[in-house]
Amino acid sequence: MKKIILLLSAAVVLLSCSKVGKDEYIISGTATGIENGKTIILETQDANGMGLIAKDTVKVENGKFEMKGSITEPSFYTIQLEGAQAKIPFILENGEVTIAINKDSIQKSKVSGTYNNDEYATFNEEITKVQKKLMDFQNKNMQAMEAAQQSKDTIVINNLMQEFSKLQEEVGIASKAKYLAYAETHPKSFISALIIQGMLNDPSADVAKSEKLYNSLEEALKKTKPGIAIKTRLAEMKAPAAVGATAPATAPTTDGK
Repeated sequence: MKKIILLLSAAVVLLSCSKVGKDEYIISGTATGIENGKTIILETQDANGMGLIAKDTVKVENGKFEMKGSITEPSFYTIQLEGAQAKIPFILENGEVTIAINKDSIQKSKVSGTYNNDEYATFNEEITKVQKKLMDFQNKNMQAMEAAQQSKDTIVINNLMQEFSKLQEEVGIASKAKYLAYAETHPKSFISALIIQGMLNDPSADVAKSEKLYNSLEEALKKTKPGIAIKTRLAEMKAPAAVGATAPATAPTTDGK
């Protein structure tokens, strides 16, 4: 009985330590070496998915910043540091998100604290490993390509382009395999929903496979915007073509990823 009481007490303590409630978030940021007064902007895509809009703006104070708000489902956002050339992408969701800005290399900034952001960081590391061959090839042959272009040596240019194209195809296949393997093994991850949505943008997508992946997702993910988009797209792809339907004069446009 004492053990049960102790366990219950511990659970109460853990719950009471949480700073956020349902559908709330806190972004706790560190900005070491960044002067006071620098602006931090929290941005997200506009309704049309064509641009970014500011959701919140704060100032750096003593190397730190904090943002609070509400959000009903996970979504990609970015942090923009005043004067920085790049943005910090992350997943804003219910919970406590920690962002450590690297002022010398924004791309090396760290985001953690919630399940989806921890998964996003790990996933990016794995994809970077797969795509490293492309970066290595570009770095290794950059000077050779520039020299060939200046001297108009079409033989060298064509050889390098062919090698790059072959490598690009190889990396593309490996990346798709990595995406698929992730979606198959992470039904709780918001990234999986985005992967399935991306798969269905391909007209040659395996509908049965995509539907199986969608059905394996947690119910909460199915209710997000990507989840709803997947369900709608699957219905469209499975529906028989309307009898006597006429093809549109122009191809329809799509929004988002």
